[in-house]
Amino acid sequence: MRVGILGSGLMGGKLGTIFARARHDVVFSYARSMEKLKKLARDAKGKARAGTPLEAAHDSDALLLAVHWSRIDDVLKQSGNLSGKVIVTCSLPMNDDNTELVMAHTSSGAEELAKLVPKARVVSAFNTIPSEVLFGVYEARRKARRPSLVYCGDDKGSKAVAAELIRDVGFDPLDAGPLRIARYTEPFALLVAQLAYEGEGGPELAYRFEWFRK
Repeated sequence: MRVGILGSGLMGGKLGTIFARARHDVVFSYARSMEKLKKLARDAKGKARAGTPLEAAHDSDALLLAVHWSRIDDVLKQSGNLSGKVIVTCSLPMNDDNTELVMAHTSSGAEELAKLVPKARVVSAFNTIPSEVLFGVYEARRKARRPSLVYCGDDKGSKAVAAELIRDVGFDPLDAGPLRIARYTEPFALLVAQLAYEGEGGPELAYRFEWFRK
């Protein structure tokens, strides 16, 4: 696929790198400098390059939205017409100082994004995991037992695209249902982040959940 990365910070940079190594055609965009984007593309190797949000969106099969909530309007404006585009968002609707969600339970960032680009096809995924574990999951992707990753959305075709990307990262995609389920996964994602960065066990503690059977 041709995957455009809208937001090439920690999460976008790592996922974009993995997508490129999984043989997708990746365009990194929306970072503090073009030099950072070019370095990401060089390090990712494969079919990766730097570009603008408009270039990332052009002819893309999927877009990964990975920007701070305060920058949503700006990156969407720079991306141009997103009608019909598959947008996989991992952006949480956080306030400016990243202490709490600005919406939860009655709506979600994914649902609000769908309202901002009503003709796009939005899927929520990748926000329930700390970015630190991504490369480890990708490197272990051929193991028989793969960790699950939940995603949700309203369009069957766009969810199939997201599921393929999830598998390419090394996860077993778990369809959680319609996009409104993001009202519950986003607060969970914040809890995971708090465990990862404020708890004693670090990212692995937040990431790993086991089934307890008799």
